[in-house]
Amino acid sequence: MSVTHAPETADVLRRQDPELAEILLGELDRQSTTLQLIAAENFSSPAVLAALGSPLANKYAEGYPGARHHGGCEMVDVAERLAVDRAKALFGAEHANVQSHSGSSAVLAAYAALLRPGDTVLALGLPYGGHLTHGSPANFSGRWFDFVGYGVDAETGLIDYDQVRTLARTHRPKAIVCGSIAYPRHIDYALFREVADEVGAYLIADAAHPIGLVAGGAAPNPVPYADIVCATTHKVLRGPRGGMLLCGAELAERVDRAVFPFTQGGAQMHTIAAKAVAFGEAATAAFTAYAHQVVANARVLAAGLAAEGLVVTTGGTDTHLITADPAPLGVDGRTARGRLAAAGLVLDCCALPHGDARGLRLGTAAVTTQGMGEEEMAYVAALFAGVLRGETESQKARDEARELAGRFPPYLG
Repeated sequence: MSVTHAPETADVLRRQDPELAEILLGELDRQSTTLQLIAAENFSSPAVLAALGSPLANKYAEGYPGARHHGGCEMVDVAERLAVDRAKALFGAEHANVQSHSGSSAVLAAYAALLRPGDTVLALGLPYGGHLTHGSPANFSGRWFDFVGYGVDAETGLIDYDQVRTLARTHRPKAIVCGSIAYPRHIDYALFREVADEVGAYLIADAAHPIGLVAGGAAPNPVPYADIVCATTHKVLRGPRGGMLLCGAELAERVDRAVFPFTQGGAQMHTIAAKAVAFGEAATAAFTAYAHQVVANARVLAAGLAAEGLVVTTGGTDTHLITADPAPLGVDGRTARGRLAAAGLVLDCCALPHGDARGLRLGTAAVTTQGMGEEEMAYVAALFAGVLRGETESQKARDEARELAGRFPPYLG
């Protein structure tokens, strides 16, 4: 499943800007010699990278195909229509907007399409895995809207759907948001739709993390249930860093106007072309196999970590994502992240439900793209625990991580 050859950008930069070329080569070396376990990261294909570095980057294209504010948009119109058509087909949506610059800007556009400042919104609380755009006081969402947070069951770590229904009935929100940056289980979109209908709320699915699994048939599709689905095009989807929105035909104009001109200006046409490439790749049988392997790898890794003594949230995972508490091994989350990084295992910290402690968040999307399977995940779990227990010296662990990464290079050559 690994991609086929190294990016050629550095060759051009060596001649034009050797200082920056060294930075790019240094980052390629870092990615190639350590294990990328950050749940939100992946390796884009050479075709995606080629589109990102294409002449489309030169074109100003405010507006939408057939209605641009600049001339000379004949070819970029074709590129955007291709991306839209592929996204609609891939996810079974009546409408797709592929212009959002990020997942956060996609969520902002969804709110702009459906809400007014001061409206009440029900979303997963930040301590339980809610995103900054789900009501953080440091984010526009927490400043402009009145967020009410639902949580997870104290024992199982699963979303407390009874609480969701109770809070919805009590607060009568204008919108309900379902989605998380650290929830490893499938979300019951049908139940959220039922609750939203009961209280007359819009349903917004923030599917930034699982959307790639949805594309590969390895996770439930929120499109039939949500009024608007917000997503990123990187992570498991393996496209460029960016966002998109999916919705029904009745909300299409409102969503488009919320993206442009309300929340952002000119479309990044090179990124939109790269999204089209990624959507095309995701429609293949090879990607379907990849998505299911991502989940299989995550389940083996989660089981391995649990066997080594970490407390794995919800007892496992349905997705690419795992959250775990390393405290039983005698180390807190932040310290664990630092030790693991020094050993060549790169991952994140996250909040843990029902407590102030920080845990670890990791994922299998990138290492699966490299071609690693269940056997390698079991090895990673053992290496992981050895580092945290202090049984494996940092340099020895880093050498082992380098050797493993070297057997599965993300880019050949």
